[in-house]
Amino acid sequence: MVESRSVERVRSDIVKLSQAGLDSLSFRREAMRRLRTVVPVDSFWFATADPETLLFTGSLVEDIPECATPLFVANELLQDDVNKWVHLAAKQPGVDSLAAATKGRLETSPRYRDILAPLCFGDELRAALGDGHATWGFMCLHREHGGSHFSADEALFLTSIAPHLAQALRGAVLRERAGTADEDDGPGLLLLANDFSLIAATPAGQKWLAEIADIGLHDGLPQVIYAVAARLLSEDRPAALPKLPRARVQTHSGHWLIVHASQLNGGDGTGQIAVILEPARPAELAPLLLGAYGLTARESDIARLVLRGIATAGIALELSISELTVQQHLKSIFNKTGVGSRRELVAHIFARHYKPSRRNVR
Repeated sequence: MVESRSVERVRSDIVKLSQAGLDSLSFRREAMRRLRTVVPVDSFWFATADPETLLFTGSLVEDIPECATPLFVANELLQDDVNKWVHLAAKQPGVDSLAAATKGRLETSPRYRDILAPLCFGDELRAALGDGHATWGFMCLHREHGGSHFSADEALFLTSIAPHLAQALRGAVLRERAGTADEDDGPGLLLLANDFSLIAATPAGQKWLAEIADIGLHDGLPQVIYAVAARLLSEDRPAALPKLPRARVQTHSGHWLIVHASQLNGGDGTGQIAVILEPARPAELAPLLLGAYGLTARESDIARLVLRGIATAGIALELSISELTVQQHLKSIFNKTGVGSRRELVAHIFARHYKPSRRNVR
């Protein structure tokens, strides 16, 4: 790393940038531009994540061959290795280099032997970006083979800015207003082979693929498609994660999609994977949006019941707490979301972030 005064200046710049109200893509580009001035890298991957399922949902990629995407996903979800994202997300801090994790013996990592080395990559530095409550993104920095390993100071620098990166990604979820869906914005279907190659797609499926294309990649499928398909085949799924692989993804035009996968059995479809992309329903979006406002787990529980139209007495009964406690939590919820009443909360969440199809608007 460069001298400490420059490091502190870059750290301060990134903290300010995280508070600047940028959209996710602009923030990631600007954050990487600053980060590289003190932590030199040859290529990188910087993705948003669904905090409920820990699946990456939108990737910014530079100088990583697209053909490697299915290999990285398979390594993450189907193989044993060090520094897997779900494990880093459970650690504090969730930052580690491949060299540190393998004690300098990179060749002991299947990811290095099978993917990085053939691509002439050397060490990598990974970070799960959490805000203390949830994980909102992932970052992987790469150096070419023959370059220096990431140092402890460089890992410490990334650790120091990781919460700010997470807060910026969390805040970006709330800044994009939802687009209004068209009448023909129905579910799309993709049919994948077990090697994650695309066999067939419906027209709606092709449309949604274009809407969630990763930045920096031009061929192949969006990485979230590979992620849900690989999670479906994974036998090493943490118990805390949902059984059915799915991810909430915001499209380039502001829609919210649910992407989920199912295994096909019987007939000619044996061993194939169906991936569905469909507009998200309010109940599916609410937990993500409430989490993005920084609500605690209890506040989120109460807010979800409010969104269902449950009165204070009903919430108290449902959660086995007093009505006074419910009222105290509601005050905190209103403060965090910037509203003054239950009705405003419902309107703020659903009118701002969820737009129904025009055929449902009278």
